[in-house]
Amino acid sequence: MDASAFDAAAAALAERVIAQFGAARIVAGYVPVGAEVDPRPILAAAAAQGRATALPYVESREAPLRFLLWADGDPLIEGPFGLFQPLASATPAEPDLILAPLVGFDRALGRLGQGAAHYDRAFAALPEARRIGLAWSAQEADAPLPAEPWDVPLHAVATEREWITA
Repeated sequence: MDASAFDAAAAALAERVIAQFGAARIVAGYVPVGAEVDPRPILAAAAAQGRATALPYVESREAPLRFLLWADGDPLIEGPFGLFQPLASATPAEPDLILAPLVGFDRALGRLGQGAAHYDRAFAALPEARRIGLAWSAQEADAPLPAEPWDVPLHAVATEREWITA
């Protein structure tokens, strides 16, 4: 895929999510690692609409993920696993819309993450928040993904090709 086609695909994915903001007051995203979908254009759109934005903060594999308020231009530090995150002193947030990076997903809205269950624990702690996975269509599994008892399903998955709900 050339750069202009990639940019168009990323823009289409972002537009799908932006159309689903609803009444969300705080939209949480993440700083992408590797080939993860970049949610920063979505966060910029949320901020332009007057919504607060937040990023995850991870202390360790065992510690629960926390969301901290963050705005474009705020400093980021490198945390565990090569993640870039707000300063620990940033204001805690309880987002009502959480954008999650996906390693893989299925049509039943099951997800594969990095394996530490950080997002599953965050989803369980914020049960009212809408959970939207961001992925490229090539990351869709051909068969249902195995589920663990602690897995929390998504409400939707946005790809460059479609908006997927159960």
